[in-house]
Amino acid sequence: MDVILLQDVEKLGLRGDVVGVARGYARNFLLPRKLAEPATPARVAELRRVEAERAKHEARSSDQANEVAEVLTKTVLRFEVKAGPTGALFGSVTPSDVADEIWRARKIRVDRRKVAIDPIKRIGRYAIPIELFEDVQVEVKTLVVPEGGELPPEEELEALEAAEARAEAEADAAQTEAQTAIAEVIAEEEPEEAEPEEAEPEEAEPEGTEPEEAVAEAEPAEPAQEPAAEEPAAEEFGRDLSSPAS
Repeated sequence: MDVILLQDVEKLGLRGDVVGVARGYARNFLLPRKLAEPATPARVAELRRVEAERAKHEARSSDQANEVAEVLTKTVLRFEVKAGPTGALFGSVTPSDVADEIWRARKIRVDRRKVAIDPIKRIGRYAIPIELFEDVQVEVKTLVVPEGGELPPEEELEALEAAEARAEAEADAAQTEAQTAIAEVIAEEEPEEAEPEEAEPEEAEPEGTEPEEAVAEAEPAEPAQEPAAEEPAAEEFGRDLSSPAS
């Protein structure tokens, strides 16, 4: 479905862009968070009318761009934003915010896509580069100030940023340590897999010897005893002895 972005959304578009997104992404994320609204024909027509009006005040030549650059060089943008004690913003200052503030303060239209910054997330003093025309650029001084207060000196801002960096590093280290401890506890609780028992190797018999069974098979069986010769009967002896010699 098509929606109109009400804020800059990273990797999706800038405020006022009409983009096509998945219906579930729009209903579950963009619309509830007030990051977008449905792109009805009436709202799209209104946005185009406003953009066409602003386009009349955009530099259309190198000469016009130089005149605009001269004005913006003398301009100081100021954003009052909610910030924490270390100077981190509860939100950010985006290229669309810069383009809108230039329009509000000077009635000069600049292309939001030519505002060369990432979203600003800390209080401080900035020089924001903007491309106005081919080979014509300008840096606009910008103050990002805590709501209801003023900017501290630059040294204090640097100290606050360093303190926040240390706090983030300590938090990351603590998280890593906690994850390591949890992993060790889980590893201790998991039962170790029993290693398969190795079969004991059979003792090798000395070379040149044969197993007892083989030896037994190899030995020849004892020869069967031959029956004793039968003695001649007494009658035969008597007959032989009594017969005359021939």
